[in-house]
Amino acid sequence: MVQSYHPLRIFTGSAHPTLAREIADLLHVDLGRATTRRMPDSEIHVMLDEVVRDQDIFFIQPCSEPVNEHLIELLLYLDAFRRASAHSVSVVMPYFPYARQERMAKGREAISARVVANMIEMAGARRVIYVDIHNRAIQGFFNIPVDPLSAVHLLADYFRSPEYADAAIVSPDVGRASMAGKYAELLNLPLVVMHKRRTDFSTTETTHVVGDIQGRRPIIIDDVMAGGSVLKQIDALYDAGAVGKACFAITHPVLLPTALKRLEEDDRIGRLVVMNTIPVPESKRHPKLVVLSVAQLLADIINRIYRGESISSKLILS
Repeated sequence: MVQSYHPLRIFTGSAHPTLAREIADLLHVDLGRATTRRMPDSEIHVMLDEVVRDQDIFFIQPCSEPVNEHLIELLLYLDAFRRASAHSVSVVMPYFPYARQERMAKGREAISARVVANMIEMAGARRVIYVDIHNRAIQGFFNIPVDPLSAVHLLADYFRSPEYADAAIVSPDVGRASMAGKYAELLNLPLVVMHKRRTDFSTTETTHVVGDIQGRRPIIIDDVMAGGSVLKQIDALYDAGAVGKACFAITHPVLLPTALKRLEEDDRIGRLVVMNTIPVPESKRHPKLVVLSVAQLLADIINRIYRGESISSKLILS
């Protein structure tokens, strides 16, 4: 590691300490000592347990469930680092909260993703790093540097085998078509796009399938799986001639109980491949679930930023 006047340090909140330790080990630095306490009245108290003056801090905190607790914890740590005279604090949040509330779909709605961006910036973050965000336009909500990374290469590598030679990459909607196109290009597979219509706040239905899925095994991609509505969409694919076990490539495995139930009950689903951008507890582990690590990608990016090297090859550029 190239030495700097401002030492590189890795700290973490309570959201995903396992990922933070993996990143610290890859960078050959000690994980910083800090303590988060939940008070009896549900308030959060954070404390830095060592000196951070003039250090370059990378704080690992995906804001997964419970989202609001982890977000407030992040903001409190940013304040603690600022008051402790850290040289800089970069927020590494593989999973960005409220990313699906990035616009006003109807009148009188909050643009929640913009609110989150404002809070992080005002709390003192010098830089923000996230992975496969739901809408790339969120980068423009910040006035500080933002590095929008992608795990598409890592997920695509999993499917580089003869087993998937007859597959097709499927986008669950038009909005994910660009991401699906990257998979199709990397794997040299055809691209299929499903069109869907939202029937209410949490329910969608597929209206038609664009592209040739006849006789091909579907690999459905998406940035996040929460309630698992995308799992229901495979009916349209098999009606259009899909064959074999369907696979899913998902970056962020939120995996609410409804998604796990559908995964268990549908024999047409062969595999769900996800990244560890958020923790996957034992209660959500399933024989069909494959969890890949994003730690090497994040460690590489952190090292490049610290050294002042280019990271453009790792960014979402299209």
